[in-house]
Amino acid sequence: MSKRQQWSGWGQAQQAQQHYLVEPRYLAGGGDLRHVGEFLRASGWKDISRSSGTMLAFDSPDEMVRVAYQPPGGWQVHGAAHGHQPAWQVTLTAQTPVEIVAGLTDALAKPRSAHAPNVWAPLTEKSWSMQQDDHFVAQSPDRHAVVQYVQPGGDGSQNHWWVGARNEHGPVWNGQATASTPLHLVQSLTTALADPEPVMRPLGHVPLSNRIRVTSVSVLPDQLGAWQQTRLSAARAAAWSRNWVSSRARTAAKTSGYARTR
Repeated sequence: MSKRQQWSGWGQAQQAQQHYLVEPRYLAGGGDLRHVGEFLRASGWKDISRSSGTMLAFDSPDEMVRVAYQPPGGWQVHGAAHGHQPAWQVTLTAQTPVEIVAGLTDALAKPRSAHAPNVWAPLTEKSWSMQQDDHFVAQSPDRHAVVQYVQPGGDGSQNHWWVGARNEHGPVWNGQATASTPLHLVQSLTTALADPEPVMRPLGHVPLSNRIRVTSVSVLPDQLGAWQQTRLSAARAAAWSRNWVSSRARTAAKTSGYARTR
C-alpha cells in the first residue's frame, strides 16, 4: 500500500447526523435501551441477558435487585426482601422514555442520600399541581403526565404508586411501583420525570404528536460518543470508589478480629 493510500482515510471530516431534542421528555418515546443497560454494566452489575432469555437483564452485585426489559411488556425491576426492607417491584411499559427509567435504575447503582426522601418535592418544584381526593395526585403543568399514590382501601396491601403520560392520541406509557418500593427510588423516578431538559432522539424516532416541541440539531458521531462516555466514566468511578471503601472496611474488620484473638 502506498503512503498516499495509507493516509487517505486519516483526518477525514465526520458526517453530521440529524437528531432532535424533544420536550417534554415524558412524551419523547422509548429511546435507546443502552442508556440504561450500559450504565448498569459500568456500575459493576452483571449482564445476564443471554442466560435469562430476556432482551436486557442485569443483576446487582449483591444479587438483591434485577432490572429487565422484554418487549412487548417493557421494564421490570425486582428487589428482594432484605432485613427490614420487604420485597418490592416496579413495572414500566415499553414506551417509557429511557431517561425516566434511568432515573430509577441509576439510583440503584448510586449511594443513597442521607436526606429523607420526598416523592412529591421534585414535582412541586417544577410547578406540578397537587390534589388529594381518594388518592394523592400530582399533574404536570401541561396536564399530560400524572403521578398518583393509589389507596384502594382495606388493609393497605394493594396500595401502590402509579405514573403515566398521554398525548392527543391517548395513553403513551405508564408504570406502577409497589408501596414497599424504597421511597428514594420513587423520588429518583419523579425527579427524572419532572426534569425540564429535553432528550435527544435520532431521525425516525420522534413521536408523531402535536403535544411535543422539537428542535433539530446536527450531531457528530464523536460528540455522541463523548457524551455517552462521560456518563459511563462517572458510573465506573463511583463503582471503583464503592469497591475500594468496601475492601478497606473488610480489611479493617479482619485486622480488628485478628487483634482481638491475640
